[in-house]
Amino acid sequence: MEDAGQKLKRVRERLNLRYRDVEEASLRIAEKHRNSEFVIALSRLADIENKGTLPTVYRLYSLCAIYRLDFAEVLTWYGVTIAGLPADAASVTVERTHLIGFEANGQGEMQLPLALDPGIDLRRTTYLSRLIQRWGKLPLMMLNGIDLRSHRYAFIGTEDWAMYPLIQPGSLVLIDETKRKIVNSGWTNEFERPIYFLEHRDGYLCGWCNLNESQLVVQPHPASMCNPEVYSYPDEIEVVGQISGVAMRLDQGKRRRTHS
Repeated sequence: MEDAGQKLKRVRERLNLRYRDVEEASLRIAEKHRNSEFVIALSRLADIENKGTLPTVYRLYSLCAIYRLDFAEVLTWYGVTIAGLPADAASVTVERTHLIGFEANGQGEMQLPLALDPGIDLRRTTYLSRLIQRWGKLPLMMLNGIDLRSHRYAFIGTEDWAMYPLIQPGSLVLIDETKRKIVNSGWTNEFERPIYFLEHRDGYLCGWCNLNESQLVVQPHPASMCNPEVYSYPDEIEVVGQISGVAMRLDQGKRRRTHS
């Protein structure tokens, strides 16, 4: 914390700003937002710089605005990395299915293989972990295989068995928000049939759908042993989009038998 305060102090000194200048600037920001929490008093700024006092989110915002600093970068000075949010969220078990609010932006990064064994044959099933020569970080926006502007991510709750075994509990799914129209026919097997991600007043769910005028039937996979649900459409339920990708574990069926 003290190191972060010293960094802020060095930035202020490079800008040739006095404590009084920072306080007056923060007063203008507070007045603009009609919130006194943005104000940085002289004594508080001195404590932040010299005693390692942790600034509130409002005061940190004011400092970033006054010093022209990137908020996410300054957070890293205090040991908080925005890019780590998805990984930390994945380590927390949530029983209910829900949308993921993390957006792909300039701060988002993920670990990707930057170099592969040149002898790898991608036509064959391969244990990639043994063949990856080097891992590195790449911004999410550099992934060009998916139009991230029209896609969102969601987490299938650890107790949501509706589409088991096609989609296992605890899966991460990719949702195409451009495909919200319910299609009642046009597939030849269960793998081709669209799976929709939906929102209702009590939360979220996913499943096959059949729309008959204003009645929407959400059909689970027969093997899940879950019951179909019927909603008045669009009054009681909204189609978020169509599930276009899934990352999941394959041992959930064993866990279900263990707990049943």
